[in-house]
Amino acid sequence: MRFNGSTDEFLLLDEVSSHNCQVLTERIESSLSIIWNTSDKATLIIDKVEYVLEKNQLIFLTEFHHVETKKVDEIRLVRFNRPFYCIKDHDSEVGCRGILFFGASTVPVINIPEEELEKFETLWKMFEIEMQSKDKLQIEMLQMMLKRFIILCTRLSKEQNEISLDTETHDMIRDFNFLVETHFKTKHSVAEYADLLFKSPKTLSNFFAKHKQRSPLATIQERVLLEARRLLAYTDMPVKEVAYEVGFDSIQTFSRFFKKKEGVSAKEYRKQLLGT
Repeated sequence: MRFNGSTDEFLLLDEVSSHNCQVLTERIESSLSIIWNTSDKATLIIDKVEYVLEKNQLIFLTEFHHVETKKVDEIRLVRFNRPFYCIKDHDSEVGCRGILFFGASTVPVINIPEEELEKFETLWKMFEIEMQSKDKLQIEMLQMMLKRFIILCTRLSKEQNEISLDTETHDMIRDFNFLVETHFKTKHSVAEYADLLFKSPKTLSNFFAKHKQRSPLATIQERVLLEARRLLAYTDMPVKEVAYEVGFDSIQTFSRFFKKKEGVSAKEYRKQLLGT
């Protein structure tokens, strides 16, 4: 089921099986996806990494993730675009930015506990009912359903990832992760992000160390590396162009960076993926 608004808004609600699993691999500009596995196991390849989802596990993807299906039996898919619901503009309502979406380099996975399952099932049924409504309130109702769905997921993510930081600390980490996602192609230093957060580089690094978080520099470099891997794996772009695309002015600097992180050169990495 798909909702299309008058100003390019869209929301997709789908029951996916092995017969129509190609919908999971579609990449739509400015879209976000929530994948809910309802079968015993599902196996997806995301950015060349294999993820095995147990029953009632969910993952959260952006338009930038490359998805391949390996084993799909029964999956529920919620996909929406920015005009339908922009999590950046509405983050004060749902608090998912940097947790479910745009968290730099990780793919969030959460479990729906047995005691919470009824809430998710009820919300899905209400979603389906509203998708078939055709009155003037339909988009508002669907946005409300989506908002509720995201809030439930965000709460579970915080509980299951033991996010017990105070609000100010937690917001700082989320804001940093979102800034990295936004600027990683042009900003590679901690100092540049510290400026955006009105902090000194030392203060920012000490802040992450104090709260036992991965260092700011490691987060930045992981995001750059992830994008380089994606371009090498999914495009025919020459290594020199890949280097420029992820913000390196010198192919030599990029080559040293990539080999230090991956253990092989960018060319060798691509060859290994292609099996040549």
